[in-house]
Amino acid sequence: MQQFINHNGNFLPADQPVVKATNRSFRYGDALFETIRIANFKPQFLKEHLQRLTNGMRVLKMQPNQLFSELFFEQAILELAQKNGVESDGRVRLTVYRNDGGYYAPSDNSVSYLLEVSSLAEKGYTLNQKGYTVDLYTEIKKSLGPLASIKSANSMLYVMAGIFKNANNLDDCILVNDKVSITEAISSNIFAVKNGVLYTSPIEDGCVNGVMRKKIIEIAESNRIAVYELSVMQSVLLGADELFLTNAINGIRWVVAYKQKRYFNTTSKKLTDKLNELIK
Repeated sequence: MQQFINHNGNFLPADQPVVKATNRSFRYGDALFETIRIANFKPQFLKEHLQRLTNGMRVLKMQPNQLFSELFFEQAILELAQKNGVESDGRVRLTVYRNDGGYYAPSDNSVSYLLEVSSLAEKGYTLNQKGYTVDLYTEIKKSLGPLASIKSANSMLYVMAGIFKNANNLDDCILVNDKVSITEAISSNIFAVKNGVLYTSPIEDGCVNGVMRKKIIEIAESNRIAVYELSVMQSVLLGADELFLTNAINGIRWVVAYKQKRYFNTTSKKLTDKLNELIK
């Protein structure tokens, strides 16, 4: 089936080139993106995704586009999903990039957008049957500052961590910041569980401000599970009963092994069930 993208409101074949050599996302990584889950043919947590996108545009001094509303993008996502044959669940990537002009210093702060939608086989959030094996990636550390928590297209740290992951036959890697405290995984936030209590790195420690991270904290607190946002060192991971990763597409991925440590997934199962109750 022919697949399409939506570029500034125009439907184009997904295999057709879209950007020029002068595109600032291509040249400088001057772009933001959101990955959004469609479940039951509805974009999940769209308001929170767009709020994070708007906050990131503000940090990057991008000019707001008056068209960018929740209703605008919900309609655009579902129209493209239908055109691409998505029947229930799907994966969305929404990229916003600064328009052409200038070198490092842009001459124009207006933006364009690109929507991609593809089908997912699984319906709802499904916990992985086989636990992930993870390890630390420390060759490059994540710098702290206002750019650390946004979803930028400038993603070389995650690319290098992905190369390390593949070279070492891991399912994911855990990143650290300049202070060698845990920040996140390659495309996920990380939670440790000890005695029924959740621990996760604060945004100030450099992790991406994940939408699913926020939802899991809300679910935990509404079910009387304590959550502490504290700097997480390697000793916390080694002392935990459980580790799990969260992102908008997969929901929760439980970790079975970090170095010689082995983990359970009781809390991961419970939170995944609660997460599925939020699907509209």
